[in-house]
Order: sequence, then structure tokens, then C-alpha cells
Amino acid sequence: MKKTLIASLMALGAMTQVHAADIVDTAVAAGSFKTLVTAVQAAGLVDTLKGPGPFTVFAPTDEAFAKIPKATLDALLKDKAALTKVLTYHVVPGKVMAKDVKPGMVKTVQGSMVTVSTTGGVKVDAANVVKTDIAADNGVIHVIDTVIMPK
Repeated sequence: MKKTLIASLMALGAMTQVHAADIVDTAVAAGSFKTLVTAVQAAGLVDTLKGPGPFTVFAPTDEAFAKIPKATLDALLKDKAALTKVLTYHVVPGKVMAKDVKPGMVKTVQGSMVTVSTTGGVKVDAANVVKTDIAADNGVIHVIDTVIMPK
């Protein structure tokens, strides 16, 4: 009886671990998006990105955020409206996997258009996509090497 109970609990634990995490939890677990996660928290977007989605997030790494002058980044992190505008510019509605990416203009959650190009690798505006298809249960993350700014 005890063995059956233990086996059942272990199977249940394994089933819950197979379930993918949401966009925020996936970014936290990756470990290279600390600044992005801090920004998402400062903008009050955690609940949105934990929501049902689906979302496609072009996620700048910590190194991408490091390209922004410290004073500029600090000011951005303190300006919730501007920060929200920048962060939502990195999000496209729907779940767009790498194999489905097509060049052209794509509307962001922020409302502006980003330019996606596929010549010599995939670019979103001036940012290079350096890793694709990090699956989350409410969308997908594509890693970019530069923070993109709305026009």
C-alpha cells in the first residue's frame, strides 16, 4: 500500500513537472533575463504575461539591456508608462514559432509595427534573434540581442 501511494505521488509530481511554465516563469528559469523580469515587474505586466495569451515575446537578454546607458535604463525603469510602451513593443499577439516567421511588418501589443527581416538570419527591427522557440504554456520566447524601441 505504501509503495503504491509513493509511486502515485511520484507519478503526479512527474506530471506537474512536464507542464511548461508561463512566459514569466520561463524567463526567470532561463537566468539570462533578470533585467527583463525586473522591468516587467516595474511595469506591472507580470499578471498579463502570466495570462492565457498566447504571446510571442522577443526577449532581450541582460547583455542587451547592458547596451543601454545606465542613466537611461534607470530613468526608464522609473517611468512606468514609458517602460510599458517599450516592453509591450517586444510582444506580438499569438504564438509564432520560428518556422512560421515571415518577413514584413508585424503589429505589436503596444500598437506599433516592428519590422521582421529574414535575410542573413532573423531580425526584429535592429535586433538579431539569437535563439528561438523557447516554449511556454502561454506562448513562446525568441531571444534578441538588443532592446528594441518603439518609434
